[in-house]
Amino acid sequence: MRRRTWWHWLGGLIMAGTLMARGESPVSSLYDFTMKDIDGREVKLSDYRGKVLLIVNVASQCGFTKQYAGLEALYQRYRERGLVVLGFPSNDFMGQEPGTEAEIKQFCTLNFGVTFPLFAKISVKGKSIHPLYAYLTDKSIHPEHGGPISWNFNKFIIDREGRVVARFGSRTAPEAPEMAAVLDRLLPGE
Repeated sequence: MRRRTWWHWLGGLIMAGTLMARGESPVSSLYDFTMKDIDGREVKLSDYRGKVLLIVNVASQCGFTKQYAGLEALYQRYRERGLVVLGFPSNDFMGQEPGTEAEIKQFCTLNFGVTFPLFAKISVKGKSIHPLYAYLTDKSIHPEHGGPISWNFNKFIIDREGRVVARFGSRTAPEAPEMAAVLDRLLPGE
């Protein structure tokens, strides 16, 4: 236990140094982030404190784009029990999200009936990685679930206390039994 605590502390220190070098404030929690939504409004992730979050990097021209339908179905199925799906468009993988925020929103609404929160386009990898994704993928902070984003539609499940408790790759569809098992455990009821 002491070793894991030490690694968590060291990871936080490294993340703080990275953010401070970029001129950004250090964070100690997912709830420290403020993001721009798809309409350009500032949204504090602390507004979702006490909810279970499914954070996913999305793209409109990807072979996995049809997962928008499954994400919306999960949101509808579990939202009354406390799930919020947060979609973060990213153009990091072969230019599969070239549109503007307005185009992305229109595409998602018209083609998939998306009602879950969508955010402004960000980078989820590389030198221009957004601090939120630097935090989520940092293996020193999240040893079991950290590591680089492999492609569009990587999924992080965050518990009600803001901890990353599961991560699924692009090939795991939102309706996969393993995702339902985690959500049913975190969101009892029904």
